[in-house]
Amino acid sequence: QLQLTESGGGTVQPGGSLRLSCAATRFTLDHYIIAWFRQVPGKAREGISCINTLNPITNYGDSVKGRFTMSNDNRKNPVYLQLNNLKPEDTATYYCAAKRIFTGYTGCPLAIVAFDSWGQGTQVTVSS
Repeated sequence: QLQLTESGGGTVQPGGSLRLSCAATRFTLDHYIIAWFRQVPGKAREGISCINTLNPITNYGDSVKGRFTMSNDNRKNPVYLQLNNLKPEDTATYYCAAKRIFTGYTGCPLAIVAFDSWGQGTQVTVSS
């Protein structure tokens, strides 16, 4: 398992942008799926984006598609999530998660059970 640390959260006005980072305890992140989830108190954790560093494949949830972009520079550390056109409903604690994969795996699920390493989270607040 990896140790993951998120950073880059903060408070921003609607329409603003933030870039979140997920740093891992490995220098390279080949053979991993890495995802971002978010959670509001009292609600289930929501998968919003995933990247498969082998292929590469990215997958986005419908609530963020077209506004958020996940990237990873040539499988290196860290992984980024660019948040654009933020809305008040994007307010949440954002977590990154990771799982080592085998050669040939082409998936990138937005499912909590698919991941075994988690960070502690970073808070994003969108408010005027």
